[in-house]
Amino acid sequence: MSGKFTTARISIGGERFEILVRPEPALDYKMGKGIPISRVLAIEEIYTDASKGTKASSERLSKHFGTTDVFEISKRILEEGELQITTEQRRRLIEEKRRQIIAFISKNCMDPRTSAPHPPLRIEQALEQIKAAIHPFKDAEEQAKEIIEKLRAIMPIRIETLKVAIKLPPADAPKAYGAVKGYGNIVREEWQADGSWVGLVEVPAGLYGPMLEKLGSLTQGGVQAKVIK
Repeated sequence: MSGKFTTARISIGGERFEILVRPEPALDYKMGKGIPISRVLAIEEIYTDASKGTKASSERLSKHFGTTDVFEISKRILEEGELQITTEQRRRLIEEKRRQIIAFISKNCMDPRTSAPHPPLRIEQALEQIKAAIHPFKDAEEQAKEIIEKLRAIMPIRIETLKVAIKLPPADAPKAYGAVKGYGNIVREEWQADGSWVGLVEVPAGLYGPMLEKLGSLTQGGVQAKVIK
């Protein structure tokens, strides 16, 4: 098969259906970037075996997809099926997913001995030590939680969130409110008569310091914050 093309496939009712796609547009489509399906398809055909050039019959397509429209069927294959990716694409996706996993662990986990976050470099070295297998398409947070369990064997680590009571001054509350939402989950909140905002926020332990720094900047030091035990 030409290096210019790759394959996307799906199995339905014990039968396999495949399409030939252009690697980069196909990956962009798979990642939800809104690429027109016409740009993705290398050949506008549905196959049962693309490597042999065996086309799927109209009867089979109607039976399993409810249509014979190549574009509609191709969309379903790409969205629900498996996309073969190139070696370079796999390397790129895994590296990006690795960065996301390290960032999640650094933000959400603590060293219980020091109550401080593990630095990203330490986490990266630990991933190498446990030979963590990273999937290019699997959700980074889901993978991170699985990896954290394996990291416990080689380093003290725990997932920790803090409950923080926050009060934003009236003049700065509207612009600082968006930052609060960006750092944590608001459990309770109230806009007071003078325009100030008070709330109880759950924040990943690793983001507590950066959140206070950001809110302090937005409020010229007027934010009030207290960790609730």
